[in-house]
Amino acid sequence: MPLGAHKAALFGVAGVSTGDVVLLSTQTASDSSSLDFTSGITSTYGEYIFKFYDINPATDLAEFTFQANATDSASYNETMTTTFFYAYHYEDDSVADMGYNANFDQAQGTAYQQLNVNQGSGSDESLAGELHLFNPSSTTYVKHFYSRTNSYHGDDNASLDCYTAGYINTTTAIDDIQFKMNSGNFDGTIKMWGVK
Repeated sequence: MPLGAHKAALFGVAGVSTGDVVLLSTQTASDSSSLDFTSGITSTYGEYIFKFYDINPATDLAEFTFQANATDSASYNETMTTTFFYAYHYEDDSVADMGYNANFDQAQGTAYQQLNVNQGSGSDESLAGELHLFNPSSTTYVKHFYSRTNSYHGDDNASLDCYTAGYINTTTAIDDIQFKMNSGNFDGTIKMWGVK
């Protein structure tokens, strides 16, 4: 099924089979330190989509991040190689630009991978977006992913459109994903979808 059909199915567009895209889990954070998806990531689906709704940090200028666990691990420190770029536009139209930022990627790192930059903590400064994880149950290949988020900058002046991609460098199956802020707690909802 092409990606366009996946997105149509996710949003309930008529004429698209929702049997190919299945909502597996919904978790809501309320001043939570993290949201952990520790069940439902199996070989049943070849792609998992995590959708982010109104993610709002308690700490100003925080970043939304994720990490994974391989089977039988509990430390959320899998090795990743990633890339990160973003576009931004100031409210007063004084600056608009895009570019790669080496400070936000990893070269065989084990840190939590950030998915945005310097998000504001105000009630009108939430984040929305998605993370796609491919074939996490493979015991042959690394686990590729990509993400896109949009958030409001903590300096109260810009929209940030952030793109992250890479791979989790393990041939062991991945069965846990954790999302958290790099500083402080957060509110918001994350839904996990399985794609056949």
